[in-house]
Amino acid sequence: MKVIVILPDGMRPDSIPGIANAEKIINQSAYAADALTVSPSVTLPCHISLFHSVTPARHGTTTNTYMPQVRPIDGLCEVLKKADKKCAIFYNWEEIRDVSRPNSLAHSCFYAGRRIGYKQAGEELTDAAIKYLKKYDTDFTFIYFGYPDMQGHSFGWMTEEYHEAVRSSWDNIEKLINELGDEYTYIITADHGGHDRTHGTEMPEDMLIPIVIKGKDFEPGSIIENASIMDIAPTVTKLLGVEPDAEWEGKSLI
Repeated sequence: MKVIVILPDGMRPDSIPGIANAEKIINQSAYAADALTVSPSVTLPCHISLFHSVTPARHGTTTNTYMPQVRPIDGLCEVLKKADKKCAIFYNWEEIRDVSRPNSLAHSCFYAGRRIGYKQAGEELTDAAIKYLKKYDTDFTFIYFGYPDMQGHSFGWMTEEYHEAVRSSWDNIEKLINELGDEYTYIITADHGGHDRTHGTEMPEDMLIPIVIKGKDFEPGSIIENASIMDIAPTVTKLLGVEPDAEWEGKSLI
């Protein structure tokens, strides 16, 4: 079993209907359109919660500047490293580097969205991930696309520019699945939503996220209920046959 978590930043669940390849993938997957992120619904705190399965009040990062934990908890990559599993991360927003601690990764790949544009950086990341995963045996891979969040801040959530970025992300997701096949379980989610040209509040537009899980352990068309972003790390460890950290607060979705 191998697992890939794919996260388009800022992708609201209600931005997905009408995207043909997304709907096709969702029909082959278990799905939640009303999973919850954590508060504050800000990118880096949400990612640290995804990887560490605790709230920002516990891990201490409440803005897009990483804060070292006062009472450290091992995150997903550290738990998997201790179990001799190999992890890789592909990303185009530099702060994502803080989701794992040094020496926990087998591979890290960064394309600067700020430098070459988030659309192109996402496409480059997709090709790099496919090339790497076809060559190297990797148990857990995280792939981050920053394009939707950038367009949301620039033009507003649910604008045509934002929708184009969500569609672009699903084109990348479809390419990854087509190239890598059913050897993997794919978890597709978001860190937060957004409204107007911002996010970070406890409004439903900011707090609701999708969770799509495609793999042999998940029945196509089934609904995932009462899900949280903090459930993703325990789900990954369950799929990989590894015990979660004792301090994690989320639950496995299996």
